[in-house]
Amino acid sequence: MNGFSFANGLTVKNRIVMSPMTTMTSFYNGMVTSDEIAYYAKRAGGPGMIISGVANVSDSGKGFEGELSVASDEMIPGLAKIASALHQNGTRAILQIFHAGRKSNSEILRGNKPVSASAIAASYPAGSETPRALTGSEIEQIIADFGQATRRAVQAGFDGVELHGANTYLLQQFFSLNSNQRTDQWGGNRDQRMKFALAVINSVKNAVSSVSRPFVIGYRLSPEEIETPGIRLEDSLYFAEKIRDLVDYIHISMGSYRRTSLNDKRDVEPILQKFAKITSGHTPLIGVGSVELPADADNVLALGTDFVALGRELLREPQWVQKIAADDEDSIRTRISPSDMAELAIPSVMQVYLSESFKSVMHFTTDTNTKQDYRNQVAPMEGFEKKL
Repeated sequence: MNGFSFANGLTVKNRIVMSPMTTMTSFYNGMVTSDEIAYYAKRAGGPGMIISGVANVSDSGKGFEGELSVASDEMIPGLAKIASALHQNGTRAILQIFHAGRKSNSEILRGNKPVSASAIAASYPAGSETPRALTGSEIEQIIADFGQATRRAVQAGFDGVELHGANTYLLQQFFSLNSNQRTDQWGGNRDQRMKFALAVINSVKNAVSSVSRPFVIGYRLSPEEIETPGIRLEDSLYFAEKIRDLVDYIHISMGSYRRTSLNDKRDVEPILQKFAKITSGHTPLIGVGSVELPADADNVLALGTDFVALGRELLREPQWVQKIAADDEDSIRTRISPSDMAELAIPSVMQVYLSESFKSVMHFTTDTNTKQDYRNQVAPMEGFEKKL
């Protein structure tokens, strides 16, 4: 598969990307563990880029236990070990960064109330804690925190950062009318609700303005919300149009690359194709969703994307890219035995997570349920399932 060169000069050896996936394996304070490094090293070398599991930029942004952190300089040495592990055979290392916002709780935050754009609880999971609305100064601090997190990613040796504006986390919460009903400069109509994301992008761009080597800034977004009120497809397409010349790539988050609109069943055009029309000639687009075999990757590219992201498939088959290159497609594993997870360097905590919360999407050899393709429904990884 041909390589790719970003406009800023960063070269990528092929169009395969490893999706960001939660490992839940960091120490209690967000520092890197040896299990995480081994997990990434097992999958490095093949994909052109690997995007790390998400790292919080602020202590108030922690969303779950075992989450990576980039909230202080103390994290840089450990993050540098991840970047080094990912750089095998020319693979590019991208650090995904975020703030969980209302997708957290007081227990995870050690007694502190979760925060968001407005004091409105999430619809999913049921019983979510009502957050505290951020003050203006707190919003400005979080914007600055994204910039500082990016500085640390540069120092740790990463080739870029991805802003996690998907899966109902804080960046998405500010854009959504479901979670942002503010009446100040950070809320209001659709353009007003975009201001937080635009400010974060600007903060991150400023942080890398003097970096002497190519460093990319990506943005991941969810195309729709299922709540009412909530983000609809036309809103996300509008959002993509507004940021397409501000970021180095856009990455869509959804469970199937064949997905069409969840809210408008009359619309049968694939969502990826819609976004490709917006991003073409402006910024690269990463497509994703239940890609398992080379034919799936070809289908994603045929929809107009520039990269193909694999997530669960690279858990099952770390040598996916190498096997394709060796014309050994028949040996690719599209199912996984629970007995093989340790051999595949999947950390023990992550094994539990996959076996319980993600059981329906992992294609375990011991699972007798019918495989779901998520063409017409959200998948567990899209922010509508409770994390352990």
